[in-house]
Amino acid sequence: MTHIPSDGSRKIGHGIRQQGGIEFLGPGAVIRYHRCMLPDGETERLVLRPLAFEDAERIQQIFPHWEVVRYLNRIVPWPYPANGAQHYLKEVALPGMERGEEFHWTLRLKSDPQLVIGTITLRTSKEVHRGFWLGSSWHGQGLMMEAAAWANDFWFETLGQPVLRVDKAVDNRASRRISEKQGMRLVAVQDKEYVAGRLPSETWEITAEEWRACKRRS
Repeated sequence: MTHIPSDGSRKIGHGIRQQGGIEFLGPGAVIRYHRCMLPDGETERLVLRPLAFEDAERIQQIFPHWEVVRYLNRIVPWPYPANGAQHYLKEVALPGMERGEEFHWTLRLKSDPQLVIGTITLRTSKEVHRGFWLGSSWHGQGLMMEAAAWANDFWFETLGQPVLRVDKAVDNRASRRISEKQGMRLVAVQDKEYVAGRLPSETWEITAEEWRACKRRS
C-alpha cells in the first residue's frame, strides 16, 4: 500500500515526491514544475498566465518590431519569419516548459486580460536566468518592473534558486533601471551578440537574501 504523506504528495522514485504536477527532488533540492501546473501570477496592474501555443498568433503581431527586439539575444531571427512565433513556441519554449527547465508567462493588463502584451521567462538550464519583452505600445509605464518582481519571487521562493543572473546591452537603459531598482549588482562587462549587432553588455546578479532584503527596504 502506498503511504500518502500529510501534505497529499506521494513518493514516485528515490528521493522524489510528487504533489499534483510538482516534483520535489529531495531535501534542499530545486522544485520541478510541469507545464500543466505552472501557476498564474498577478501584480498591481498585470495578470501573468503560462504561455500556450494559442498565444502564437498574438505574439506574431506584436513581437517583430525593431524597438522590441533590438536588444534581445541574437538567437532571435531578424527579419522575423512569418511563422516565427509558432516555431519558437513549438520547438523551444513549450518543450522547455515540459522538461521543467523553462518557465514562460504571457503578460496581460488586468483591464484587458484576454490581450497578450508581452512575455517573461525564467530558465534554470542557462547561465542567464531571466528574459522578457514588452510590446512597444506599453513601454515606459513601469509594467515590466512589476512583472520582474513577481518573477524574482517565483525564482527564489517557489523554485528555491540561490542566485538570479541576467544580461543586458549597456544601451538598454530601461532594462538597466529594473536591475538597479531591484537591488541587483553589476558583476561583469563584455561584448555580446544582440539582434542589433555586437554590443557592450552587462551581467547583473542578485542572491535570494539580497532580494529579500531589497523587498524589506521598499
